[in-house]
Amino acid sequence: MGLTALQVQGEGLRAAGVGEYRGASTATRFGDPQAELEALYCSCTVYDLGYRAHISLTGSDRVRWLNGMVTNNIRDLQPGRGVYAFLLNPQGHILGDLYAYNRGQSILVETDQSQVEKILATFDHYIIMDDVEVKNLSEEITALGIAGPNARRILAEAGIQVPEVGPLEVFEAKCACDCECVSCSGVRGDVPDVETYELWLKPQEVKKTWDTVLEHGATPVGSDALELLRIKSGLPRYGVDIRERDLPQETEQARALNFNKGCYIGQEIVERIRSRGAVHRKFTGFVWINGETVAPGSKIVVGEKEVGEITSARLLGVQHPGVAVGYIRREFAIPGKEVLIGSTPARVSDLPFKKL
Repeated sequence: MGLTALQVQGEGLRAAGVGEYRGASTATRFGDPQAELEALYCSCTVYDLGYRAHISLTGSDRVRWLNGMVTNNIRDLQPGRGVYAFLLNPQGHILGDLYAYNRGQSILVETDQSQVEKILATFDHYIIMDDVEVKNLSEEITALGIAGPNARRILAEAGIQVPEVGPLEVFEAKCACDCECVSCSGVRGDVPDVETYELWLKPQEVKKTWDTVLEHGATPVGSDALELLRIKSGLPRYGVDIRERDLPQETEQARALNFNKGCYIGQEIVERIRSRGAVHRKFTGFVWINGETVAPGSKIVVGEKEVGEITSARLLGVQHPGVAVGYIRREFAIPGKEVLIGSTPARVSDLPFKKL
């Protein structure tokens, strides 16, 4: 686990709030979430990623087996590289989402703590005669996030040398900091418009690494700011924006799909949707400017016709617009299109949102 509620409250991390996020207890804020969001875009931040679960796949059949389980291409994944993927049921509906990284002698699967039991149970169900061993590493590995344009410089000043890598590229950082670790593994994230890194650490290394990065100028941020960043980046969250009733193409996450990899669970439905054209709904963004609160679950209306629903929404602060994501019928998913969210006037927006 990462920075537990006890650590945040009791060991000087100055959290102004603690709550549940993606299946784990973590700091929700350290100050004003809007200021923390600005720091994510403009400087260097550090945040708890204890809500991420890590699963190891080993055995001689691991690549072939996982390639037949998920929507993206594991077979051709080079060592040190990762992909985002969906786990589907045979009807093509989404059971979960995950990242898979080729670690050479193993595959590291990363997902939210809120999904890990379901994903482990699904994996266990489909391992029959395959040489695949699944191990939950959540008690052995946790993570810290470092983000912002100054992230690599602050890490270097803290004694953690991160090489220049691309999105979803794994790295081995050289550590000369006052931490117990000799080296840190990690990965560069794939958040649009923000440079993000994950450091994969042993739980006992987290607090000292956190303090060291803070001492060198990083700003601590909580899950409230991370949610603002997620929504502004147009990234759907499983269990909130992606539900088991949703189909892959409805989510607009083409990065999760590969149409040349061969068969996998649910592939027939995904291919049928592609060959016949488009699905009826589309995941997209919405902006409103009158300062009203829009709640998830609010219906989207055009004329007197209900055409979609909101799944996540946030106000960006006083005298700032509100932003939301959700699903709308494709014929109405036109950027600039005026709609009502409940009774609140709004307009359709491309994702990720442009600077607001």
